[in-house]
Amino acid sequence: MKLVSIAPDMRLGIWLDDAVVDSSAAGIAGMPGTMADALNGGAAALDSLRNLAADPPEAALLPADQVTLGPCVPQPGKIICVGLNYAKHAAEGGQAIPETPVLFSKFNNSLAGPDEDVPLPAGAVEYDYEVELTAVIGGTTRDVGVEDALNHVAGYCCSNDVSARDLQMLTGQWLLGKTLDKFLPLGPWLVTSDEVPDPQALGLRCWLNGELRQDSNTADMIFSVAEIVSYASRYMTLEAGDVISTGTPEGVIMGMDPRVWMVAGDVVSVEVDGLGRLTNRLV
Repeated sequence: MKLVSIAPDMRLGIWLDDAVVDSSAAGIAGMPGTMADALNGGAAALDSLRNLAADPPEAALLPADQVTLGPCVPQPGKIICVGLNYAKHAAEGGQAIPETPVLFSKFNNSLAGPDEDVPLPAGAVEYDYEVELTAVIGGTTRDVGVEDALNHVAGYCCSNDVSARDLQMLTGQWLLGKTLDKFLPLGPWLVTSDEVPDPQALGLRCWLNGELRQDSNTADMIFSVAEIVSYASRYMTLEAGDVISTGTPEGVIMGMDPRVWMVAGDVVSVEVDGLGRLTNRLV
């Protein structure tokens, strides 16, 4: 099942390719109306949405080409990102392969939806892209083992960890270059985990102005999704709707010679197998 957030008020929708089911318009008592409702409601909420998708009332159907999507998870409690999680990406940046997951954060101001413009502030110039597989937590998760960690993931989506490298490397803390406004496009859909049997077997790609720049597979991750979820939950309680962006493969501008950074007018598209394609223009 593909869940979306319908802009501007972020109502919950179910993506059916040619149509979107607006769950709030279905007229069914207790039906989740937002992504938060769906994730906090657990398996019962997701089952009710599957039943709705199988037999949606006409009044709840919207033409897909007339729907504007927001970030699929519009109000996560936490945005956790993983740095240097592909060996070739670490190498292209001159970094050692980490022995434990490198965690950093973004804030909610960094969220953007599909086709939403990403503004480039004047205070930086070294703008870069990063295609990533993102996992979304489905319930309270604390100190979970690796073998059980994926059971705590509600679904997956694409993300683009847009980065201002000059700000990122300004100090030993990466935050400033990572959490600028709209610097985490997220979507287009949240695909429930039952449709992603193995998150370590997904191709992921990034195009800049139509040119393929990144082309890899999540099998090349240093730390798997399960290992990352388990590791993070050892130190903090994860809650329903928390977002974990699991790192990017090689092919970023930072690893190129010469480095031709992104500028206003560039268009970036990222894609993960089965999770759709996410495109944003820089302005």
